[in-house]
Amino acid sequence: MFKNYIKIAWRTLWKNKGFTILNIIGLSVAFGVAILLSMAAFFELSYDNFHENKGEIHQLYTQWQIPEGSDIYISQPMPLANALKQEVPGIYKISRYQDGKILLLKDEKEITADINWVDPDFLEMFSFAQEKGSQGTWLQEKNTIGITHKMANTIFGTTDVVGETVDLLIKGRKKPFQVAAVLQDIPDNSSMEFEVIINFQNSPQYQDYKNEWDHSNHEVYVQLNEGVSVAQFEENTRAFMNLHFSEEIENAKRDGSPLNGNGEYVQMKLHPFEDLYFTSYSDRELIVSRALPYVVLSIAILLLFIACVNFVNMSIAKSTSRLQEIGMRKTLGAAKKHVFMQFWSESVLIFITTLIFGGILSVVFIDEFKSLFNTGATFTNTLSLITVIVLVVVFFTLTTVAGGYPALLLSKLGTLQALKGKIQINGRDRVRDILMIVQFAIVILLISGSFVLRGQLRYMQTKDLGFNKTQVISVPLNGKQGGNKVVNLLREELKNEPNILGITASDDNLGRGRDGSRYSSSLGFDYKNRQVGTHMLVVDHDYLNTLDISLLSGRSFDRDFASDSLSVVINESMIEELQEPDPIGKRLNIISDSIQHTIVGVVKDFNFKDLDREIEPLTIFLSTQKQVRYAYVKVAPSDISQTYDIIEKAWLKLEPNSEFLGSFIDENIDRTFRRERIMITIITSGAIISILLSCIGLLAISLLVVNKRTKEIGIRKVVGANVPSLVILLAKDFMKLVVVAFIIVVPVAWWYANQWLEHYSYRMDLNIGLFAGAGIVALLIALTTISFGTIKAALQNPVKSLRTE
Repeated sequence: MFKNYIKIAWRTLWKNKGFTILNIIGLSVAFGVAILLSMAAFFELSYDNFHENKGEIHQLYTQWQIPEGSDIYISQPMPLANALKQEVPGIYKISRYQDGKILLLKDEKEITADINWVDPDFLEMFSFAQEKGSQGTWLQEKNTIGITHKMANTIFGTTDVVGETVDLLIKGRKKPFQVAAVLQDIPDNSSMEFEVIINFQNSPQYQDYKNEWDHSNHEVYVQLNEGVSVAQFEENTRAFMNLHFSEEIENAKRDGSPLNGNGEYVQMKLHPFEDLYFTSYSDRELIVSRALPYVVLSIAILLLFIACVNFVNMSIAKSTSRLQEIGMRKTLGAAKKHVFMQFWSESVLIFITTLIFGGILSVVFIDEFKSLFNTGATFTNTLSLITVIVLVVVFFTLTTVAGGYPALLLSKLGTLQALKGKIQINGRDRVRDILMIVQFAIVILLISGSFVLRGQLRYMQTKDLGFNKTQVISVPLNGKQGGNKVVNLLREELKNEPNILGITASDDNLGRGRDGSRYSSSLGFDYKNRQVGTHMLVVDHDYLNTLDISLLSGRSFDRDFASDSLSVVINESMIEELQEPDPIGKRLNIISDSIQHTIVGVVKDFNFKDLDREIEPLTIFLSTQKQVRYAYVKVAPSDISQTYDIIEKAWLKLEPNSEFLGSFIDENIDRTFRRERIMITIITSGAIISILLSCIGLLAISLLVVNKRTKEIGIRKVVGANVPSLVILLAKDFMKLVVVAFIIVVPVAWWYANQWLEHYSYRMDLNIGLFAGAGIVALLIALTTISFGTIKAALQNPVKSLRTE
């Protein structure tokens, strides 16, 4: 019997090729896109899942009470980890963690690599698989390193490198290390990325700060003993914090900071490692949000929903031509279940076919998808038993519901009603209208979301950041020579180039450069018997002039002033932090009580951090002792491409074995908008595909309505109705549905957009025009789609229509 259903279904679908092709196209595209989007979402949600102990590992952070409430600090002092393990019960494993860049030297090769400085427990806590070398014990040695499979091939051309020696450039000096292990390449879904791993005691600042509790520069991860809860551990650390941070606690009391809920001024807390990838710092809080992957999944579900609604509507629309077939089947003894099974088998056949085609489309376009959405998702790293089960459940649910509803509807038709070729679905028009409203609500929601995302990105791209971002090239100083020396050599090399307008340097980049590194330094110090905090930036003499940063009062650094080695320039936010209306000439004990820095200038606030954060206090130092990491070259607006090549040649002359990674600052700023760009791409792509799918469904419904009103159209033409009036008559009911969808969805879209924008310190103003534009776009698309069927019906000879009826 089932074989007979399939055979008849195949013949019917083949006979109605147009109907079949439209359904296959719509559902195949929906399945293909849904598979790709689901892969991206599951990949995001899988971050760090490969660690066997992921649920037992936590990141340490401290919550300090400040006069404004509380603040959170991730960085920890160097002595803390060892002292914590010795003095506080409940710790099974603990490791400090500091990442950065390092220059590897081997013969003539100079390779900049990502490096992690960690403690010996690190590889026992985290599941980074090792290919060669002794397991674990090598990390206890100070003169050994581990490198990844890819890095081994890059340096040596082979992975059989255990026992080989490579030099690392640490604080400007070459230091030999023996390769003790080769690790498998870090998985794409790892929040920790490195190519070299080494004992923490080799950290460049370790010897300077290994016993200092007032200097923080790394993270700490702990794995608790079995049976020890997070709450127990946090309670156990209270005495520890009061002992080791007594001076800071006294300062908090002095400054009038409120006590926390436990009656303390500082509390050590644990943050789950499995949440770390989804965590951001905002308004002095750690915010965990998995919004992006769930938005992606939601769009995949919405697209499938639209495609299934189309299938239902098109099935009903096409069924008008098969009413007599249904009547004959029932006359010859077919029961409702037989009619149901016949129509449902056709649906099953289409769904299986479209799932196969959708899978083929996802395989064909996987590379383009990965490039467009900037994801590392592949079939290999996302396919699992759970995803297969989810896919099977979703497929059978869609087949049962979307295929079963029209089959059930048609199987309930009376025999006489079917034989007469009349289908009365007025009661079910409400279901159709509701589905259409939901369809267009989804379309309007996605279009308005795309408008808001693009508006916010455009706002951030065009915002005045307080410095010149369009004519300045940022160059990472990734060679083996010291940063200060290279900048002076670069300045000398380019001094006769007319298109070079200025050269400067600093220890941090503006935006995210091609090297991918970001650095940040901040500290607190006493000023007039209260604690103040500031970010630190080390620059050379020409920084303000080269970057066109506005000087509000005082002066910039000057080579004619030898005392500028102990001078600083501050921003407007630092004035508020110091509570000094006239700060010029004031002295600050920033580094230590024995060293005073004099404020010589005040600059206008500029965005030295990402635009999702407000501008914070900043103190700018002169690079007399500390090495700079980035050079900035200001160029003339003419012949920019040629000038860029000149700078690259000069760099390669000074550092022939180091890659030139120069990029314009506006490009660096754009790289910080990665998440926004991904969201825009996803939402916009979803909007476009949802529009196309909705148009297919709307066309099918409009044809159904036209078929029902063929006689009416003929009579109206006979009595003098023209084509435009008929098009308006047939289209107005659908336009009402779009308007209803707009009225329903706009408050929801407004609320979601406002919630999303709340995460930005600098955000666009929402206005009704954005949402009205989305509604108008949906209305025009609907009207255009409906016109294809209605105009054809309106142009038809009324005599033919009436004769047919």
